[in-house]
Amino acid sequence: MKLLQRKYLFLGSVFAIGLILDQWTKQAVLDRFKWGESVAVLKGFFNLTYVRNKGAAFGFLHSAPEAFREPFFLAIPVIAIFVLGYLFYRAKPDDRLSLWAFSLIICGAAGNLVDRVRLGYVVDFLDFYVESWGHWPAFNIADSAIVVGVALLFTQSLFLNPKD
Repeated sequence: MKLLQRKYLFLGSVFAIGLILDQWTKQAVLDRFKWGESVAVLKGFFNLTYVRNKGAAFGFLHSAPEAFREPFFLAIPVIAIFVLGYLFYRAKPDDRLSLWAFSLIICGAAGNLVDRVRLGYVVDFLDFYVESWGHWPAFNIADSAIVVGVALLFTQSLFLNPKD
């Protein structure tokens, strides 16, 4: 029973810390930046840039009709949170990699969902690039949590689960 309690305490802790950090950083951007404003942190590599993302990753579906886009981007994270919550429930308490992965993805989905409900878009602000060679789309803490969680699941399935 103690392992089971720790499992859910772990999810709650990762969720709370991640969501607070995500929302706090986004609010700091909203309070200090004008839309589109950019401040160089490491010249030629990293800026803080206030971007409003109405689409998904890389602006996917950004220009889709609002009547489709809004309900779609409100429903998908809710569905994802329930599916991942179920996968978390099914994970063994000692499967730390899966617990980390599911917790991070749930946290990231919730962080971006809060933005969509509250603002109608997701606040992105981490802007990485290499001079004129390439520019990565801006992202946020919630996006980072999702990417790390997916990378953990990918690593686990590719390298840590023996094939039968």
